Amino acid sequence: MSGYIWMLLWLLIYTALSAVLEVQQCETVCGVQTVRFTKLWATLGVLPLLIFCTLRGDIGDTYNYMHAFSEMPSTFSALPDYIQSLQKDHGFFLLSALIKLLCGGQVRVWFCILAALQLWPLVKNYRLYSESYCISLFLFIASTDYISWMMNGMRQFLAAALVFACCPLLLRKRYGQATLIILLAATLHASALFALPFVFLTRGKAWNRKTLLFLLLTVLVVLFIDRFTNILELLLQETQYKNVVSDWKGFEDNGTNLLRVLVYAVPTLLSLIGLRFIRAENDPLIDLCVNMSIVSTGIYILSAFTSGIFVGRLPIYFSLYNYILLPWELHHMFSKRSVRILTVMMLIFYLFFYFYGLKTFGLL
Repeated sequence: MSGYIWMLLWLLIYTALSAVLEVQQCETVCGVQTVRFTKLWATLGVLPLLIFCTLRGDIGDTYNYMHAFSEMPSTFSALPDYIQSLQKDHGFFLLSALIKLLCGGQVRVWFCILAALQLWPLVKNYRLYSESYCISLFLFIASTDYISWMMNGMRQFLAAALVFACCPLLLRKRYGQATLIILLAATLHASALFALPFVFLTRGKAWNRKTLLFLLLTVLVVLFIDRFTNILELLLQETQYKNVVSDWKGFEDNGTNLLRVLVYAVPTLLSLIGLRFIRAENDPLIDLCVNMSIVSTGIYILSAFTSGIFVGRLPIYFSLYNYILLPWELHHMFSKRSVRILTVMMLIFYLFFYFYGLKTFGLL
């Protein structure tokens, strides 16, 4: 049986065991006393995913990463020259080279360590902040994010995971510390700098004027897309992304698949429909998640009309908040009977999207 199917079966087993075993403990989350999975049990939930990413075959950019790993220095004396030869993302390659030097040059160890670093912020934040840790894991897997990012764009996802680790700092309004972490993430992948202004744009209540202005700008950009691409090309001339616009036109990149845009927009749409529940709850965590979801949706809409390969890679810095937001919406916006029906509908819809994604990636 395919490992991609086993991932779903493991989630089913894990969820069933979670219901019958004593795996919860008291936690204080955003000043509220509640119960959450223990750290050990939450970590166990992603263990098969860690193993799968470590032992994966030739998926996505895996071959290119393995080739890059083989060219990293094998001795500490060669490390300075290697770092000087790099033209971008020095932090990622320095980290990778150190892993190679300290772990005997085993590429599977490198994959394992990087996957663990990527999963740690997800486990930490979903365990603490999600209404249902199991549903959050399911959404992350069924959205095919683990395939698109942990086994394909893993350099950028390492940066995105580090940005996501700033969630507790944003809730405590420690914006200086969050800024420093995002700058560190930018050494792993320069696109992390894109997340910096949104640290401030997503402050405040859900659907505030800043987020509405962002959506309005997104609509204007779509309406005047030719002018936008010309301006973008001019702005990127002196950066490592100077060929982005010409590249996506050369690749005949038709933009992000509209079904994917719709899937990632669902939490945003629900937040608008149930805005009165969000206002009544007055929860800074949910306000932050809603605003991050709005940003994610706006960029995905823009990527549908520009480039799925380039612009479509930016929402990952914000869409990880969707997997906290959607379980909350299900539990707080609907009656108990409706929640059961909607949860089943959500599972069916995401399973369809998962298998559709596997087929699109040529994995099924």
